[in-house]
Amino acid sequence: MSEETLFTRIINREIPADIVYEDEHCIAIRDIAPKAPTHLLVIPRKPIPRLVDASPEDKAILGHLMLTVGDIARQAGVEEAFRVVVNNGAGAGQTVFHLHLHILGNKKFSEGSLGF
Repeated sequence: MSEETLFTRIINREIPADIVYEDEHCIAIRDIAPKAPTHLLVIPRKPIPRLVDASPEDKAILGHLMLTVGDIARQAGVEEAFRVVVNNGAGAGQTVFHLHLHILGNKKFSEGSLGF
């Protein structure tokens, strides 16, 4: 990937963000335009543009992201009820082309509703 994304710049500390978690594989920040009272983004350090761009060698990082979502949800106090969303492509609402998982909590979601 030739251009750095907004998230790469946050990971590199070029742009400030409210970081709630980080490890050697990913970082989690508060979303600046939250769609729920708890809205966090979990971002891999490796810049994968979209979920469909992940390759077999990304299997470990994808698994790590999912396990880390659980840890972050517990830390945020939403472990009993939260939603995880991955937007894949502009048509699905993806605006930053660096894979990221949304953790949405402290909001009642109706059945069949994405909530945003």
